[in-house]
Amino acid sequence: MSADTVERLRQAGVDVVRICYPDLIGVERGKDVLLDSLPEVAEHGLSFCQAAYYTSPQADVVPVPGGLDRGLPDITIKPDLATVKVLPWEPGVAHCLGEAYLPDGRPFLEEPRAVLKAAIARLAELGLAGVVGPELEYFLLEPDGTRYDGGPGNAYIVGNKGDRSGHLLRTMRALKWLGVTMGNHEFSPGQFEINLRHGEPLDAADRAFRLKTAVKELARADGLNATFMARPFNDEGGSGFHVHLSCAGSDGANAFADAAAPYQLSEQAMHAIGGVIAHAPALAALLNPTINSYKRFGPDSLAPWLNDWGLDNRSAMLRIPPERGEATRLEVRLGDASANPYLGIAGLLAAVYLGIRDKNEPPEPLDGYGYDPARAAVLPMSLPAALDAFEADTELTEVLGKEFTAAFVAYKRDEVQRFSRYVTDWEFREYAYHL
Repeated sequence: MSADTVERLRQAGVDVVRICYPDLIGVERGKDVLLDSLPEVAEHGLSFCQAAYYTSPQADVVPVPGGLDRGLPDITIKPDLATVKVLPWEPGVAHCLGEAYLPDGRPFLEEPRAVLKAAIARLAELGLAGVVGPELEYFLLEPDGTRYDGGPGNAYIVGNKGDRSGHLLRTMRALKWLGVTMGNHEFSPGQFEINLRHGEPLDAADRAFRLKTAVKELARADGLNATFMARPFNDEGGSGFHVHLSCAGSDGANAFADAAAPYQLSEQAMHAIGGVIAHAPALAALLNPTINSYKRFGPDSLAPWLNDWGLDNRSAMLRIPPERGEATRLEVRLGDASANPYLGIAGLLAAVYLGIRDKNEPPEPLDGYGYDPARAAVLPMSLPAALDAFEADTELTEVLGKEFTAAFVAYKRDEVQRFSRYVTDWEFREYAYHL
């Protein structure tokens, strides 16, 4: 297959293949490979330092077990040639996702794609296949960090008002190959949303991962900066990662649809809702994975604050959109855009699997506007609290894998510790003059 791929790419004018993979927090890592070397790379893979999976955004190597303590061993990345795509904005370059293996050939179970594959397999034990549609929001910034085209009140505005240089249309056209369906200016100044076509979970996560990297690449080409940080500004809300999720049965039909059932939701759909509600505190660690994530939450924030669900209710953590029949689905609104798409989707599939397996019954749906803590439990309000819930949810972590769980918790506990020692601008402004 690699020879056929090489010839096809050569005919398309490609001479470089960019082989990339997501690290633990969803940052793209990789190497550029000259096309003539692709057959050899496809057979033997590329060597990387395993610690690349555990590198902080500030380039610190986090002491996750198996990294520094073992002398920084290698990991092998083999290209998944089925994912090769020519990049429309970079002449002569194709992009390819890679899969991680230990040097002895065993799969590397801490790798995000492997974690998602494990969750997909568990759901398949119930005769179900997930169907996932991601939505991602982000802020576009000027080089000095200020908001791009920062006019107020531009939610759902289209055209040059709120997007003076045509960033969104240019980005959507360049990313049609990722299954982009639509986009819009979002609620806050300089904020945009792009929706992706639904598909099987690994493909959907691959496309969401590539979208985040590509948006950043295209913004940089325009002299701008795109950030998927959960909440970059004190005076505005944050950016979400909403996941539309359903399941197909063995006959290919939507297993969540039942026209004769209450709300036209099948028993499996209700149990799936129950599973997400039951495991939502732990899911927060995966879907809201940074210190900053929890500054997006709160009353009247248009982001989840309570562990609830509702029928076409955007003030609920889990919303059931109004469409029924084959379009029946859950919209989990818990996640923020900083989440690693593979891990967030894996966690949701694991929760759906457990909910259906254990026949979890959800509470009554939210009636009216939410954000009333007398009506539902408050979700974790800090990363340490979410990590505590994640470690305590042994059913969920068993599905995701002990190797991944140990690595993820160690990495994130280190992040919490580093932040606890850091003097913030708020502290200096609050205390330095009077104290």
